[in-house]
Amino acid sequence: MMIERFRWWHIAEVLPLEEDLFGPEKWSATMFWNELAQRNFYVVAVEDDRVLGYAGLAVVDDEESWVQNIAVRRDAQQRGLGRALLETLLERAGKRKVLLEVAVDNQPAQRLYARYDFEPVGIRRGYYQPSNTDALVMMRDA
Repeated sequence: MMIERFRWWHIAEVLPLEEDLFGPEKWSATMFWNELAQRNFYVVAVEDDRVLGYAGLAVVDDEESWVQNIAVRRDAQQRGLGRALLETLLERAGKRKVLLEVAVDNQPAQRLYARYDFEPVGIRRGYYQPSNTDALVMMRDA
């Protein structure tokens, strides 16, 4: 497995992954294009020319960055890919504090983030649409 920069040609391959993992709350191709156009830092985990997962980070300024997303194919989960993707984003964030939103009912992701010193700092009510699921805001100090 290799982690490499997410390029425009990866968008078509991550869209089915988005559909499977996030259903009606999936990101569209346009959303990914916008992330790349804004020069946000995105990576993919690739094995045998197949995207197994991806992750993105938006660097706001010298002090703050936000994890935009981390996703791993269901058939590739429990292999450490989520950790590897998160570590790549944290390396890129450097000395900045890192924030993220995670669904309040996504306990596996929350446990992963807690292992990397993320702590809950707030709730965004009804953040995920159309399910109206709340998001837990977590932060990791630099």
